Amino acid sequence: MEKSEIIYVSRDRSEKGHYVAPILKGLRYTLGNFFRKPITLQYPDEKTQRSARWRGLHRLNVDEKGDLKCVACGLCAAICPSQAIALVPYEEEGKTRYPEEFIVDELRCVFCGFCQEACPKGAISLTQVYDYVDYCRKDFLFDIAKLKTTGCS
Repeated sequence: MEKSEIIYVSRDRSEKGHYVAPILKGLRYTLGNFFRKPITLQYPDEKTQRSARWRGLHRLNVDEKGDLKCVACGLCAAICPSQAIALVPYEEEGKTRYPEEFIVDELRCVFCGFCQEACPKGAISLTQVYDYVDYCRKDFLFDIAKLKTTGCS
């Protein structure tokens, strides 16, 4: 067995005392923030400004007459990567096609915006609403009635 080599560390190192400057710099920053007015938002009353590109909860848009713009083409449901959209089309003879059922599972949704991009009529859009909370999972299944009123104040 070989004898391990002993390494001697000099006490006259050039790094000696170089830790003092960073500590003083950190203390100066901490004390500077300590005496400033805190930046606190009172959340329910004050909210931060979000980007115009923010994607929140879904909304089904209506036209001037109050009818849904959706023609139940199914492109939004087909392109949805998380399969969060369920659509049942209905068409009366000689009339336009519309969705009999349109359900968005907001818990499954990844808020990618593909459904909004794929819609040829601009019937579905993503709102700025980001703080929707509830107690039951079933309340996150948005049907046509709930999707019409999402984001309206």
